[in-house]
Amino acid sequence: MKIALINATSQVEKNKIVYKELKNICDKHQYELYNYGMKNIEDKELSYVQAGLLGAILLNSSAADFVVTGCGTGQGVMIVLNSFPNVECGLIETPTDAYLFSQINAGNAISLPYDKGFGWGGDITLNYIFEKLFSTNFGGGYPEERRENEQKNKKIVDQLKQITQRNMLEIIKTIDQTFLKDTINRAEFKEYFFANAKETEIKEYLKNLL
Repeated sequence: MKIALINATSQVEKNKIVYKELKNICDKHQYELYNYGMKNIEDKELSYVQAGLLGAILLNSSAADFVVTGCGTGQGVMIVLNSFPNVECGLIETPTDAYLFSQINAGNAISLPYDKGFGWGGDITLNYIFEKLFSTNFGGGYPEERRENEQKNKKIVDQLKQITQRNMLEIIKTIDQTFLKDTINRAEFKEYFFANAKETEIKEYLKNLL
């Protein structure tokens, strides 16, 4: 599994902490982890809107299988991500949230509220969240007797998103192109995205844009 870490500018100082705790869990499961930043305050600003757009591009092009992101409350990035097709993002505050999201909703992105409860022991909370998030295969159901209904509802949600949301290629062609270019014109994106994304029209379009 390819996992992408993205954080908005307001949370740049927490990037190293989040990366360390997530890397520990990824290594246990032999997952590939890519840090799309922001890593340093000197880096080009990445708003929570851009973080959501970036995550959606990665998921829709298969450059990443799962996105871990966040902002001050976690709400902003979650809302942006969920506005795109083929993305199901959950707001995760506790290890229990992480486990239930993986088992019931089986989404492909989480948003963390880095300004809420991230004090002493914040790194331990992150470790427990990531541990429970990836502790078992997604969509296993909880409680177990609800598995069939939950898996059925997950399929219905996926079908609804196909009906209610536009195609990702159409979206990136019609949004403000300066905003799009500013979002992806980053060293980490160029290095990781083009190495991992499938050869699709999305990849080709973004290559030409840059």
